[in-house]
Amino acid sequence: MVRRVVVTGLGIISPVGCTTDEAWNTIVNGKSGIETIDKWRDTKWAGERVGVTIGGAAIGFDPERYIEPKKDIRRMDRFLQFAIAAGTQAWEHAGLPARLEGEQSFRAGITMGVGLIGPSWLLDTYELFCAKGPRRVSPFLIPSMISNLAPSHLAIRYGLRNANWSCVSACASSSHAIGEAFFHIRDGRADLMVSGGAESAMHPIAVAGFDAMGVLARSYNDNPHAAMRPFSRDREGFLISEGAGVVVLEELESAKKRGAVILAEVVGYGSTHDAHHIAAPDPDGAGASLAMSSALQMAQANPNQVTTINANGTATYANDVTETKAIKKVFGSHASKLMVSATKSMTGHLLGAAGSVEAVFSVLSLTRSLIPPTINLHKPDADCDLDYVPHRAREIRVEYVMTNSFGLGGANAALLFKRF
Repeated sequence: MVRRVVVTGLGIISPVGCTTDEAWNTIVNGKSGIETIDKWRDTKWAGERVGVTIGGAAIGFDPERYIEPKKDIRRMDRFLQFAIAAGTQAWEHAGLPARLEGEQSFRAGITMGVGLIGPSWLLDTYELFCAKGPRRVSPFLIPSMISNLAPSHLAIRYGLRNANWSCVSACASSSHAIGEAFFHIRDGRADLMVSGGAESAMHPIAVAGFDAMGVLARSYNDNPHAAMRPFSRDREGFLISEGAGVVVLEELESAKKRGAVILAEVVGYGSTHDAHHIAAPDPDGAGASLAMSSALQMAQANPNQVTTINANGTATYANDVTETKAIKKVFGSHASKLMVSATKSMTGHLLGAAGSVEAVFSVLSLTRSLIPPTINLHKPDADCDLDYVPHRAREIRVEYVMTNSFGLGGANAALLFKRF
């Protein structure tokens, strides 16, 4: 018998808020978290500024609320701080004990997605190394930049002795992490999994790298809130953001036994690859559509039962057209009735953490019967002709919600949640 998997806890650190309620209230009110990054605007490197000086920083984040002793904060890259904070929120939201012991400890694990290791710590240390030599390199350098330290810190804190690993698949990383955690419980390998993703690549070299690829919105330095324009014909690309999203997943009977509040059920997961190009999506959307249809088949759900999709919606020309095409292929005539929301229009692109943040929003759509809007959609692209919930959130009972994540290199993931 296939075991059922439910969501019992949520946590988020993001440009639109550093708690779940704050982030949710911001996006359902259609407010952008994209702001000017003063350092990028005011500093020149080799006499030249970076071309994009806006992004989605987690401005209200206070690591001292989550990390003890305080001296450990300066020993961690920011993505690790985010992971600990969002994980702590989710754990406490789920009503779990301070630490698991005994057999429970061995039946609980964690998977986390990280797209890029935090470049700031590494590059700052390299400058120190060049200026003052190897003796000035911190013994915390390597533990601070290895991606699997994101789940490891939380495992140590909460006594999670089951599976513990990081998933790295670019912008699909944290959706893959949640999907694989779902499999661990469904298949009987664990009873509880903490899962999600964290990212902090807010460094000028990362901005310059993405900008050189031509995927960033370059024309909105003076109007940051208008910069992210998914599915619009005047879209230019995305903006880099930072943060983390974490969910607690449990086997249904185990969650009920301990009296947990069940937020939603995970019923489907699709994982595919385009096998097409290192940067561009398959123009036919074959990999994306297979990920979505696989999630539906796993759930034994009819496409007509899906109320809304939290789209990948990166505001790049290729992604938005391809995703629209893939949705039409999978959902057929029902595609015109779907509400396709692009929350990246407000959060920016959290890279490896994007999927988990959007999974949190998807669960909240179910529990609060509210679909966030796609903002800045004033000039719809003729090739993007679905209902993208422009400008205003919609109050409607949601039965199934899908969330899509498509990553650089061709990685695709789709998660399907059901009202419990």
